[in-house]
Amino acid sequence: MLILFDIDGTLITSRSNVSDGGSRDGVGAASMIEAGRNLYGPAFTLNGIEIAGRLDCLIWRDVAQRHGVRNIEAEHQRFRAEYSRVMRKRLDQGATVIVLPGVRELVQALSHSDGLTLGLLTGNYPETGRMKLSAAGLDLHHFTVGAWGCEGGSRRDLPPVAMREFTTQTGRQLSGRDVVIIGDTPHDIDCAKAHGCRSIGVATGSFSIDQLRACEADLAVENLSNTRFLVDWMSRDELPLTR
Repeated sequence: MLILFDIDGTLITSRSNVSDGGSRDGVGAASMIEAGRNLYGPAFTLNGIEIAGRLDCLIWRDVAQRHGVRNIEAEHQRFRAEYSRVMRKRLDQGATVIVLPGVRELVQALSHSDGLTLGLLTGNYPETGRMKLSAAGLDLHHFTVGAWGCEGGSRRDLPPVAMREFTTQTGRQLSGRDVVIIGDTPHDIDCAKAHGCRSIGVATGSFSIDQLRACEADLAVENLSNTRFLVDWMSRDELPLTR
């Protein structure tokens, strides 16, 4: 079985060490704003751009269109490199990345459970996603499969990416019911449903447990602290009726 974790709002949360004059104070959004201002001027902002649960490449496309950036595709790699540089600087200068409740214990328990493989399914670019996890002190070796925000045109494209990587590594095929996707937004739940995967919505991000239930998460929890229950739920072959 393959267990796929989102990063921001699910495994970790972050706070930038520098205020950027907006409500989004996570190190990712703050680094995007600074990178954009370095490249395209002081008016660059993420105001009005949906961020939670979306792919970084789609966030870039939307914000570039809003600010009239020419040659959006050609400029993407330039922006991505500057974004990575700025995030590294902010983390080195004291931006805070915090592991959310229960995450360390759950990842450790799942890593020692027979027949389970852990991975990441996230809107982050791989380089910046790994930076955040390392800054939080999470061992990247636990996550042997990855589907990243530059590997599809939408979040729905990512579960097959992870499933193919699992097959490449193990030689074993997966069906949707063999995959659990854990995330804090409706986008996480939607991409799971699109491929027949099970989903756990965790209310440690921008959405409440009731909102995640309304999106038809197979399981919705306040946080990931109930290690034994969650490991048992994910280890079952049949979908438990625990909505």
